[in-house]
Amino acid sequence: MNGKATTTRTRLDRGRSALGPALELVHTGRAPTRAVLTAELGVTRATAGAVAAELEALGLIRVDSNPGAAAGSQGRPSHRLAVDDNGPVVLAAQVHADGFRAALVGLGGRIVATAPGCVTVSEDPAQVLGEVVGAGAELLRASGRRCVGAGLAAPSAVAEPEGTALNPLHLAWPAGAPVREIFAEQVRAAGIEGPAFTGNDVNLAALAEHRHGAGRGAQHLLCVATGHRGVGGALVLDGRLHTGSSGLALEVGHLTVNPDGRPCYCGSRGCLDVETDPLAFLVAAGRDPGPEVSLLAQSRDLLRTRPDDPGVRAATEELIDRLGLGLAGLVNILNPDRIILGGLHRELLDADPERLRAVVADRSLWGRSGGVPILPCTLDHNSLVGAAELAWQPVLDDPLGALGRKEA
Repeated sequence: MNGKATTTRTRLDRGRSALGPALELVHTGRAPTRAVLTAELGVTRATAGAVAAELEALGLIRVDSNPGAAAGSQGRPSHRLAVDDNGPVVLAAQVHADGFRAALVGLGGRIVATAPGCVTVSEDPAQVLGEVVGAGAELLRASGRRCVGAGLAAPSAVAEPEGTALNPLHLAWPAGAPVREIFAEQVRAAGIEGPAFTGNDVNLAALAEHRHGAGRGAQHLLCVATGHRGVGGALVLDGRLHTGSSGLALEVGHLTVNPDGRPCYCGSRGCLDVETDPLAFLVAAGRDPGPEVSLLAQSRDLLRTRPDDPGVRAATEELIDRLGLGLAGLVNILNPDRIILGGLHRELLDADPERLRAVVADRSLWGRSGGVPILPCTLDHNSLVGAAELAWQPVLDDPLGALGRKEA
């Protein structure tokens, strides 16, 4: 080995522990240049260069050593860093009340390919997960890309450490179904490499938004969302999901916001789950839900095309008031620095942001002194991207170990 190669190897050895943190900085868009990477890692420029070169050799990032200088700038511009668009992917899967979706997701939260499955969800989790993994396997075969893991977003609280779907209320699956085990078995049966993970869909949406979307930079991020049925919540603290002692934290769908309201599947009455989801909106608007498209799609269509219809307007105000009441209670308990809303709740925020913010401010202890920002989620398919984050995490933790690169 010549002297230059020895020096490069020595620098890399010194920075080996920085490989994971460096990859995460590029993955989340926080290190667009080598200069920023050097500052964020607190290492020398030479060490940062060796780390970036190793990540490039692993096929994870691209290093542009000859970027164009910005107009009016002086000096040599820093090398630019970006995820490799042709690098490995993970398989991401999501199951919801109206079907499923499979996707291939690269670093940076990039969805490379996607395949929806609008089917009636079977009572047998193994059948449904077999179908969604099969769709993902077809995407992989067509792409020719290397797969390093798989993640599943489930519409249920996922109990830890067992990985069981504790309460898939809007599916006909049995309570306590071992979804993580079933998903992992289907992934292995399909010949897909890498570990398999499972999490709650709203938890994963919050994780994705924190890393790549509307939650970037928040220290205490609260996410509340309603998708196809029901309402979920999640809390990200200092970059990590807060899941409680056994994975069941932030079941916000079962906060009571209307004591005399609709019966809830949990056995209570007037929960957010049944007062602010798409079915509740359609019923409040005087519409009979049809089977042609999902309840979420029907609700969005009404909000976007008939906002001045008296029934739609009344339903919008009713759901905003219920949602605001629930958010105010969560603000009082959690004191987040940002709230993001997904699914139909994002549409309600867009429809009348001032009304929602006023309800939260009026009902929360801290709202009257300034209020917490309430923003819409910005990522398409954020639960899928969050499921991919689970599968990417071992690579972010230890790129060399996860990708099987041997020491020189």
